Amino acid sequence: MSISKAQIEAVLSEIIDENMETNLVDAGSVKELLVDANNVSLTLVLGYPAAGYFRTLKKDVQDKLATIEGIGDIDINISSAIKSHAVQQNLKPLPGIKNIIAVASGKGGVGKSTTAVNLALALHMEGATVGILDADIYGPSIPRMLGCSGQPESSDGKSLEPMIGHGIQSMSIGYLVEEDSPMIWRGPMVTQALEQLLNDTRWSEVDYLIIDLPPGTGDTQLTLAQKIPVSGAVIVTTPQDIALLDARKGLKMFEKVEVPVLGVVENMSIHICTQCGHSEHIFGEGGGGRMAAEHGVDFLGSLPLDIRIREQADNGNPTVAAMADSDISNMYRAIARKTAAKLATMAKDVSAAFPSIVIQNN
Repeated sequence: MSISKAQIEAVLSEIIDENMETNLVDAGSVKELLVDANNVSLTLVLGYPAAGYFRTLKKDVQDKLATIEGIGDIDINISSAIKSHAVQQNLKPLPGIKNIIAVASGKGGVGKSTTAVNLALALHMEGATVGILDADIYGPSIPRMLGCSGQPESSDGKSLEPMIGHGIQSMSIGYLVEEDSPMIWRGPMVTQALEQLLNDTRWSEVDYLIIDLPPGTGDTQLTLAQKIPVSGAVIVTTPQDIALLDARKGLKMFEKVEVPVLGVVENMSIHICTQCGHSEHIFGEGGGGRMAAEHGVDFLGSLPLDIRIREQADNGNPTVAAMADSDISNMYRAIARKTAAKLATMAKDVSAAFPSIVIQNN
């Protein structure tokens, strides 16, 4: 009995991509399907970086296809193709940057910058080209967290080359001033500096630019919403009620300016004692998940309160780089895959598909 493409597609339609939360057929991941003398050759292309998921997905597909009676050899190839996604109306993606993801929190002290850096590193480990922009002009922390020092070079005297740390392109006001120099600037100067840091940096074919926003909903956030083409936002909070109150404000701000919220990350979710192994929800339990459910956005995952995360970030060697195969690193990578997969479900940017029409008077 010969096997048909329809049989293969029927099986594929039953296999759920755990990050897209839909089946492979509906997700548009099946790019090529060949059946020759009951031998199957299948090409899957995911719309998000997922190097850490390829093996699991390949085994799942292999096992399901093997249940078809009479099937012969099965050849499966899986890769990723990252597209540029739609941004706010009247804005277009910037040259050299496919997608900008803002990482925000309503208040300080929730580990937002540490989460942003490890999220960037996790996306890089999953196979993406990643940059990070430190938008906290008053308290830049990205240079220290990435272990970068010195000033960025300028080949033309007009633009800056991004600093590279752990394979991540980065830019921060912290590279241009002394670490202990206070930035005594008013709002307009801060927003102008943010725009210059973004636009005057020669980003090199970045799939995802992570923008680490300062806490709150002030000038910097408004500039980002009005002038910077953002594809989506991630909200970082702790389970604590006070943190959740402010995180909700950040989430609603993005909704008002029509920037899609990709989901919520709950940081410092649980503490496990390094001495006795006792686990305890110091800041409360499940707050991030409840907040996500209340606002109809995805809960991307939770992260532990672990002293190594703080120590490694302070030492310029963040957890995803320092402990690449650890459980904590895998948590960050799972969150990164879900974040990118959620963005992959959003509308694509089609501005490049249309020609520019210029009317001249002759």
